[in-house]
Amino acid sequence: MTLPLGPDELLTTTRSVRKRLDLERPVPIELIRECLEVALQAPSGSNQQGWHWMVVTDPQLREQIGEYYRQSFAEYRSSAGYAGRAATGSAERQATQARVAGSADHLAAVMGRVPVLVIACITAGEELPAGNQAGLWGSLLPAAWSFQLAARARGLGSAWTTLHLRYEKEINELLGIPPQVRQGVLLPTAYFTGETFKPAPREPLETVLHLDRW
Repeated sequence: MTLPLGPDELLTTTRSVRKRLDLERPVPIELIRECLEVALQAPSGSNQQGWHWMVVTDPQLREQIGEYYRQSFAEYRSSAGYAGRAATGSAERQATQARVAGSADHLAAVMGRVPVLVIACITAGEELPAGNQAGLWGSLLPAAWSFQLAARARGLGSAWTTLHLRYEKEINELLGIPPQVRQGVLLPTAYFTGETFKPAPREPLETVLHLDRW
């Protein structure tokens, strides 16, 4: 059963859920399968459908992935790109970034306890293309977003993260993923706490819209 969400509400309230992931409530694998069935309807280049989906529920495997994630997050946290560092823009924008940083810190601490870890992968070769990779990742990431939308419609929360990729080879070995299959995004998934979500604050459209010329 899905929530009564119209398309605009679904699209604007599917958030990266970190602090509000319910770590105690089990997620039925049948629900994850439903979300993945929706994801498989996403477009892919030349209709190749080269995606693969690692669904990790084993507690020990989740904890090991969580440990790799914590190590990667610790390095990210000390980098200039960390959301908690002083953000430019309005006071509201800076406050938003501070909240994002706090929730990211929380997710790093609990990643190994999230009931389901979904890793979206794609057949790509042991070495990624040297040139434009838009076609490769464009054949996977829309499906990952579709998974998140389907999860939201079923009362599940998820978060989009790629920080685990610093340890992609180690996680491949842990899960038995073949070397020619590359990971694209990690989606920790669980029921969410609280009632619902609202659209996130964004910079005005006029700051990024370009008509005909830059």
